[in-house]
Amino acid sequence: MASITIRRPDDWHLHLRDGDIMRAVLPYTAAVFGRAIVMPNLIPPVTTKETAIAYRNRILKALPPGHRFEPLMTYYLTDATDDDDLREGFEEGVFAAAKLYPAGATTNSESGVTSVERIYPILETMQKLGMPLLVHGEVVDSDVDVFDREAVFIDRVLDPLRKDLPDLRIVFEHVTTAEAVDYVQANSEGLGATITPHHLVINRNSMFRGGLRPHMYCLPVAKRENHRLALRAAATSADHRFFLGTDSAPHPSRDKESDCGCAGIFNAPTAMSCLAQIFDEENALGCLEAFTSLNGARFYGLPVNDDTVTLTKAAEPIANPDPVSIADDEIRVFAPMAPNYWVVEVDDEAQLVNDAGLTSRSATSV
Repeated sequence: MASITIRRPDDWHLHLRDGDIMRAVLPYTAAVFGRAIVMPNLIPPVTTKETAIAYRNRILKALPPGHRFEPLMTYYLTDATDDDDLREGFEEGVFAAAKLYPAGATTNSESGVTSVERIYPILETMQKLGMPLLVHGEVVDSDVDVFDREAVFIDRVLDPLRKDLPDLRIVFEHVTTAEAVDYVQANSEGLGATITPHHLVINRNSMFRGGLRPHMYCLPVAKRENHRLALRAAATSADHRFFLGTDSAPHPSRDKESDCGCAGIFNAPTAMSCLAQIFDEENALGCLEAFTSLNGARFYGLPVNDDTVTLTKAAEPIANPDPVSIADDEIRVFAPMAPNYWVVEVDDEAQLVNDAGLTSRSATSV
């Protein structure tokens, strides 16, 4: 297949950051995706209705002219979350979901929840409201190996939580293990999972290929090859419980390449081209629309996008992306260490997106 047109995709897990970084990276998401669940782990985090409204307004103000993009805001849960504020924010449409970060699990999670039991009253409110809970599925106990944190989270936290609150709608975010895939597939309608493009491409060896590669370091960390293959099978299956969350997470190169480098992979410019390549390799292009454009909207009870994107397979590998410039630094863009042949065109906005960035082109000329 040389070309495929699908409904415009959504990104159900996205880090936009704030300030100069947000203004630099936002155009790459807004050019392709209709909506995105925006993560709240800023400094300080988005822990009130007012801060969410202010953050949303900053995002909308930074949108380039002509881009139609809807940021969906999330509430950063803490041990001291205000029940009334959360409920009012959800009922008024400020929040699409609330995010559970185990304290210390990832970037800017220090204010996160120290114990899930501490927020059971909040989770009970969310269950009554039908408000989705988004979980960073890792335990942070020092006695648990970093490669086992997700599997242990299922046993210690997620499964007991679902038994205690069976009607709570939960998204198991950026799953990275065969155990997580099996758990989601064995459970009911109230549980979904996002999968990132980079976890479909890299395994833990990728961080050490030819030397230490900090731009392949993310949390949850990439796992063994058998886990990557399990993720690919789930993503390309059209199972409605799995949907795209890029977990695109920009950091300046100096912060990635320091003696204590940050976790996060910035993949917004390459996410859809990478996915087309993956689904092509798996002979599953017919399932791409379900994963990127349908399943997430179904879970959140939202309509699918009316407009479309067209993915076209080039005769030669497309160029690797240039870094995104910010002030006196740059943000490296995720580029798989393998040929990629797919370019992405947003039909209604006449914008072509490829691994070299954004260029203008007529939608009818591809």
